[in-house]
Amino acid sequence: MRTAVIKRNTAETQIELSLNLDGAGKSTVNTGCGFLDHMLTLFAKHGRFDLNVACNGDTYVDDHHTVEDIGIALGQAFAEALGEKRGVVRYGSEILPMDEALILSAVDFSGRSYLAYDLMIPTEKVGTFDTELVEEFWLGFVRNANCTLHIKKMAGTNSHHIIEGAFKSVARAFKTACAIDPTFADEIPSTKGVL
Repeated sequence: MRTAVIKRNTAETQIELSLNLDGAGKSTVNTGCGFLDHMLTLFAKHGRFDLNVACNGDTYVDDHHTVEDIGIALGQAFAEALGEKRGVVRYGSEILPMDEALILSAVDFSGRSYLAYDLMIPTEKVGTFDTELVEEFWLGFVRNANCTLHIKKMAGTNSHHIIEGAFKSVARAFKTACAIDPTFADEIPSTKGVL
C-alpha cells in the first residue's frame, strides 16, 4: 500500500498526518484553521486520497505556521507514499471550473522542487484566512514532495472560488500523476532510471 504517516513537532506546531494515495476520498481534518480544514477535506475528496490531519498550532499568533507546516508535512507524506515512484504516471494536469473561476494545475513528480504560482487572488482575506498563505502552503508542499507544480488562474473574481478551484484542480492533477500505469508498472518513469 502507498501510505505514509508523518509526525512533525516544532515549537510552533504539532502535526500528525496520514495519507493513503489509493483511498476513497475519506478525511478527518482538524487544523485549528477552519478554511484550511475545508480545503484539505475537498482536496482529499476530489483526489480520492484518504487523509487524516490533526494540528495543534500557534493560531493565536496567526495561521501562517499552521498552514506552512501542514504543507510541509503533506509534501513529506506524498514523497514517502510514492517511494521511488516505480510505475507511476508521473505527470498530471487539470483545468477545473469553479463557478466563475477557472484554474489550471499541472504537476510533475520529477524529484525537483519548483512552484509556478499565478492565482492573483483579489482579496487579502477569505473570512479570517489570509489568502497569501495559499502560496506558502504550496511552497512548503513542493519543497518536500520534490515535485514541479504549476497553478494558474485563467479566470475568476471570487477569492473563495479561486482558492477552492485551485485545491480541487491540484488534487485531480495529483490523482492522475500518482496513478499506476499498468503498462509500466515495474519501471521508473525516467530515462535516468531514478526520480
